[in-house]
Order: sequence, then C-alpha cells, then structure tokens
Amino acid sequence: MSAPSHVPESAEQSDAVDVAVTAPAGRSDAENRSLRQIAWQRLRRDKVAMISGVVVVLLILAAVFAPLLVKLLGHPPTQFHQDLIDPMRRVPYIDPENPELGVDRWGGLSGDHLLGVEPTTGRDLFSRILYGAQISLLVAFLATLVCVALGTFLGILAGYLGGWVDTVISRAMDIFLAFPLMLFAIALVGVIPEGVLGLQGNGLRIGVIVFIIGFFNWPYIARIVRGQTLSLREREFVEAARSLGASNRHILFREILPNLVTPIVVYATLLIPTNILFEAALSFLGVGINPPTPSWGKMLSEAVPFYQTAPYFIVFPGLAIFVTVLAFNLFGDGLRDAFDPKTSD
Repeated sequence: MSAPSHVPESAEQSDAVDVAVTAPAGRSDAENRSLRQIAWQRLRRDKVAMISGVVVVLLILAAVFAPLLVKLLGHPPTQFHQDLIDPMRRVPYIDPENPELGVDRWGGLSGDHLLGVEPTTGRDLFSRILYGAQISLLVAFLATLVCVALGTFLGILAGYLGGWVDTVISRAMDIFLAFPLMLFAIALVGVIPEGVLGLQGNGLRIGVIVFIIGFFNWPYIARIVRGQTLSLREREFVEAARSLGASNRHILFREILPNLVTPIVVYATLLIPTNILFEAALSFLGVGINPPTPSWGKMLSEAVPFYQTAPYFIVFPGLAIFVTVLAFNLFGDGLRDAFDPKTSD
C-alpha cells in the first residue's frame, strides 16, 4: 500500500486531530477547547488587558473618524483664532470679549474649544490632538508592518536553513542592533531631498520615518522568530512533512509560519507603542512631520516655552502619548499572558 499523499498542515491541526481521536466520549467541552479559545478565555478574565484593548480600539476609531469628529465638535486643526489670544503674553484670554479680565492659564476650555486653544496661534487643541493621532498611529502601524515582514522572513530563514545562512543573518542582526538609530534617523531625515520616489512634503517624511524604523528594528523580531523556528523544525509534524517529500517552501510557509503567528502578533502589539514614541521624539526634535500638520511630538516641542504661563499646552499632547503607549503596552502584556502555555486556567 502506498504512503498517504497529503502533508500535515500544522502542529495545531495535528494536535486537534489527535485530541478528537483520543478524547473520551464523556469529556467536557472545556477540556476540548482549542488554543485560541483558551487564550480568549484568559484574555477576557484579564480586566486590565480588556480595558486597554477597548482604549486602543477607541483611539483607532478616533483617528480614523477625526475629520467627522472635528466637524461635529471642533474647528479645522490649522485654523487660527488669534482674536482669542493676548498679543503680549501669547496665551488665551479668560473672556475674549472682556480682555481686561486677563489671561486663562488653562487655555480657555469651553464648549466651542473642548481642550482649549494653542498659545500664539489659537488653533483648536482638540482637533490637533485627533489629527496628531492619525500621524502617530499611521507611522507606528506601517513601521511595525515593515519590521514584522522583514524580521519574520529573515528569522524563519535563519532558523530553518541554519549553516551559513544563519551565520550571515545573525551577524547582520548584530550590525543593525549596533546602529545608533535615533542619530541615524535625525541625519537621514534631514538630508533626504524632496521628490525622492515621487514623494514630497509630509508624504516623504512619513515614508522615510517608516523605512528607518521598520528597516533598522527588524532584528528584534527576527531573533524571536529564529529561536521559535529552531524549536519547531525538530517537531514531528515537520519531520512528517519532510519525509513525505514536502518542499522547503511548503514547510516554511505552510507548516512553521502558522505556528509563529501568536508570538509575532504579541510582539507586534508591544512594538507599536515603541514606534509611536520614536515618531514623537523625531517630531519633538524638529525632524519629523512638517508643520502645520499636527503631531504630538511637535506640539510638545512648541509647548516648552509656555510651561509656566500655559501648562495645559503640555498636559494634553503629553497625556495623549501617555494613554496611547500605556494602552498598547498593557494590551500587549495581556495577549502575551493569554497565549503563554505556562499560564494556568
């Protein structure tokens, strides 16, 4: 009798088949749950992670629907309202119709300007926070996508093929990890000429920042993927696929890669807040997004001269960065714990 012609698709599917065959008839549904169901149950019990996940979803929705929210609740982010600003102190009046009442240290919060207005320009702070979220999340997600794609591809090659391929990729990781990334980013963003690849202005800035973050951060996830691949390539389902004549491409992308999805997703969730902070730092130093496009880092930079006369101007963009980074980190920690096989039910 000839050998079966099919190839096992993954370790998880093989384990599921074994469980289905060997499970006693009276076994409870709780004992037959899949790994994803178990992880979801653990995540649901983690109230901090669930609340953080809700905050992350709300932040993403706020960034996506920023134009609609601004139209309903605010003013265009680049529209000046200098009639609200004391020309001498450059901060908002308590009451613009009664300038003699003096200036408002807390930015003139009102129903018309929910978070007040910026010093000097009078631009609506609520609108600029929302549009700043668009920039921060766009850069963070795109950079993470580039980082994950490169790191996963090179890490799985190094771990599975071994030999000189592993040596070359591992030494490349060491070289990239030695780069002073912030200094390199400042230098590169500052010297890139307009019109590269047909991009200019903020489109070019975003493209360069995404490239720098993604291209120079891939070794972190590549090391994780490489380590997991070294373990998976010795598993029975890979040996079975190899003995049945499966190609390396099939083993890599149909057998091993599906079993790497969980650590990749968890690490990507933890990488996003790091990228948000990196973009904010570049904008704070003046080599990020060009004004007048809103950016949380640039808003913090512009707020520094007013930390005594208008402290609210630092509080709101700083709070936006803090809440966003904290929510992603806590949600990522919750995902990691949920998928950890050592975590007890």
